[in-house]
Amino acid sequence: MKNNKKNLSSILKTIAQDRERTNILRSGEQNLIAYLVQRVPKWLTSDGLSYIGLFGNLFVAVCLALAGFLNQPIYLLISLPGFIINWYGDSLDGRLAYYRKIPRKWYGFSLDITIDWIGLAMIGLGFLFYADVLWKWLGYVFVVLYGWEMVTAQLRYKVTGKYSIDSGIFGPTELRIILMAIIATEYFFVGAIYYLVIAACAILVITNLTDTSKLLKAADERDEKEKKEKATKQTEENRKIHTLITKDK
Repeated sequence: MKNNKKNLSSILKTIAQDRERTNILRSGEQNLIAYLVQRVPKWLTSDGLSYIGLFGNLFVAVCLALAGFLNQPIYLLISLPGFIINWYGDSLDGRLAYYRKIPRKWYGFSLDITIDWIGLAMIGLGFLFYADVLWKWLGYVFVVLYGWEMVTAQLRYKVTGKYSIDSGIFGPTELRIILMAIIATEYFFVGAIYYLVIAACAILVITNLTDTSKLLKAADERDEKEKKEKATKQTEENRKIHTLITKDK
């Protein structure tokens, strides 16, 4: 039992070494990822998992579109496993690379962000096909707001050197659960999706403004730090030049 706990602790340390997590489900989620990453078939690569995650979002988008085109709400419920598929691929792709000790930090980072954006756009498009004419704009607004959150995460990484995919206690996993709940509610209460998405958008506006404010503060602090470092360096160079001139005299 002790060996198993030690092994799990070692795996958790290995797969979480490049990012900080603050989401409310992080403990259970990380333990589950540590369990699953050991059981991924050897033939399945990190890239393969990334594309599995993308397929999950595509599945959700197609089901939303079919629910609208065919006027068959059952496709709303059928779409829900797509979020689980997306979680599996998106959560394990980079972690698998670290577990197998073959990480490609910048390649994986670039591929992950690109696929996440494409997947988000797909779901937004699926909502566009499902929604009534008066509500189609909601899909666009949601994509823009979540895209804003993604951009903020990348800028935060650039400014602070620390990468976090979470916004406070909410992360991608919590978002998937919220979206699943919204879609499931729509199946039982037609039209509820519009008001729930509006609420989700309102929350995104608040978190985006908060995160952007923190980002700008961190950026300002970095600017001040770099200015001081530059001034110190210039002073040191001037001192050296002065010393050389004095010696020549």
